[in-house]
Amino acid sequence: MSKNALSDAIQDYLKEIYKLESGGARASTTAIARALGVAPSSATAMLKKLAALGLAEHARYRGATLTPAGEEVALEVIRHHRLLEQYLAQTLGLSIDAVHAEADRLEHALSEELEALIDKKLGYPTHDPHGDPIPDAELHLARANLRPLAELAEGEKATIRRVPDGDSDLLRYLSKLSLLPGRRVELRNSAPFDGPLIVLVAGAEHAISRELAGQIGVT
Repeated sequence: MSKNALSDAIQDYLKEIYKLESGGARASTTAIARALGVAPSSATAMLKKLAALGLAEHARYRGATLTPAGEEVALEVIRHHRLLEQYLAQTLGLSIDAVHAEADRLEHALSEELEALIDKKLGYPTHDPHGDPIPDAELHLARANLRPLAELAEGEKATIRRVPDGDSDLLRYLSKLSLLPGRRVELRNSAPFDGPLIVLVAGAEHAISRELAGQIGVT
């Protein structure tokens, strides 16, 4: 089924279900509703519609899973979104905290022809500004083997590869600390009893929470 034949709302649901599933979480009605900012009753109604269209399977109390057709649409939307993020950052110079929201607004309107031109213009990028992999033209998605920054041993160094992409305030904070993809980082100290971590990046030490460090992927 062509993405263009589906409403923006359907595409958004498929994308969020895919992200939940690929992140190892169960795509429950509650989780989907929270991710999209809708009432659980609205999510339930949409999941029934997706099932009727053959895009997802939905069982009460077990959540939703995408069918191959639903996964194809989700990956196409994700490709549009991440290509747009990279274009906005690389070509237009938008900051890392601004590209996500702008790409959300544009992803449904992007034609396949313009998508191909952007891909070529950017040199066929493999990752977006946050470090998330971009599905290629055949919708193949590379799986990165990343470790959470929180799992580094004291004195261990690594390169940041991915940061969370949905919270602009958090991204501005990470930018201020230079905790961004491509930066080298060293774990200097790990406080006991779930205390903060001290990291060295760009010549400066910063204290960050374990929760935040767990969301930053490194190699």
